[in-house]
Amino acid sequence: MELLETYRRSLAEFTDRVGRVGPGQWSASTPCPEWDVRALVAHVVTENRWAVPLLGGATVASVGDRFSGDQLGDDPVEAARDAARRAERAAAAPGATERTVQLSVGPTPADEYLHQLVAENLVHGWDLAASIGADPRLDPDAVRSCARWFTGRVADYQAGNLVRPGVDVPADADEQDRLLALFGRDPAWTPEG
Repeated sequence: MELLETYRRSLAEFTDRVGRVGPGQWSASTPCPEWDVRALVAHVVTENRWAVPLLGGATVASVGDRFSGDQLGDDPVEAARDAARRAERAAAAPGATERTVQLSVGPTPADEYLHQLVAENLVHGWDLAASIGADPRLDPDAVRSCARWFTGRVADYQAGNLVRPGVDVPADADEQDRLLALFGRDPAWTPEG
């Protein structure tokens, strides 16, 4: 599957799940122990907001603190949809995927950055679904694409404390569960356990 289409699907899945958060679920726990549902959604919305200027050629320094503070406001669902729409447009702009993006870790090919954004939306989309009791199944083509990309990067991400240590899963685990485990998620996680 083409990377831009995978990115679109990951954005759509994440925002769909944000739309399913019930009024009393914003403070629910998530597989990310440091975040409740609102904080998890805010994290992804902020990442998607950053994508717009970065894919447009801006540097981290030129963006500055533009995305500090509350990015969700009174309507987290609309904030997530707006951030996703803008990020998708930025990624689809002519030449966006051919440029070098200036990230905090240094110059990065835009396609590598898009893979990172796919993982953000995909894995945190699963986190959100598991937290609110929604269907946790992810787009299988997006999972496959993300797994191909991430498998060669797991050790670097773990060494940089960007993901938690991997989780053991049964030998017959499906591709989604194996991907989640690589990102330090227990595929059997529930809010109660």
